[in-house]
Amino acid sequence: MNKIRISAVSYTNTKPFIYGLQHTGILEKIDLSLDNPSDCAQKLIDDVVDIGLIPVAATLSLKYWEIVSDYCIGAIGAVNSVFIFSNCDIKDVKTLQLDPQSRSSNNLARVLLKNYWKADHLMIVEDAADYAKSAGPYTAFVQIGDRTFGKKEQYPFVYDLAEEWQKFTGLPFVFAAWIANKPISSEFMAEFNQSLKYGLNHRGELLKELPSRPDFDFEDYLMHKLDFELTENKKKALYLFLEYVKEL
Repeated sequence: MNKIRISAVSYTNTKPFIYGLQHTGILEKIDLSLDNPSDCAQKLIDDVVDIGLIPVAATLSLKYWEIVSDYCIGAIGAVNSVFIFSNCDIKDVKTLQLDPQSRSSNNLARVLLKNYWKADHLMIVEDAADYAKSAGPYTAFVQIGDRTFGKKEQYPFVYDLAEEWQKFTGLPFVFAAWIANKPISSEFMAEFNQSLKYGLNHRGELLKELPSRPDFDFEDYLMHKLDFELTENKKKALYLFLEYVKEL
């Protein structure tokens, strides 16, 4: 049997899923690679993999896609790992530097700027030489994942994008979902789902393996800030977000 090729995000937010895949029999049936979110998406777009835990905005670049799991990387309110860091109030920002590892969060920032903050006049920079520095008084940048840990105290203005989306729409947010670029057998999808569930159910064991940090609470992040169930409300938010992205 040909192995199912899977790309997953290498950030801490995905570790419960990876734990489940590595501690169940499904590991023998898959070829797993760990990538940053934008590379994960590109692998699925290029058909290098069959399933990817991809930023949801990347689905707009796929000819065919389907959700293959009941789980996702989501949040109901603040997620504490997807931010705009800024030296000034968001409505005064003149330049926003995007995160090269991101697709959905960059687009989420742009959606909020246009529709919520009404500040879409600013210059968007996609390839800043050092995007994660906002040296100018009116410069801000998007950053996601583990690189944001412990960083909130370093900037005078910090915007958690999942929290801002909830203020805007009243809905949770889905950053990434398990997406296939071709039909996958229902038998595999059921086993895959059970493996992911196993990982989520064993987050306590996973937390024991993570290093402690004085500036970041891994337990709060994995047990409370992230919300992994792909509920109907999250699907509603996902499709609403895609409509906003199409209008950018």
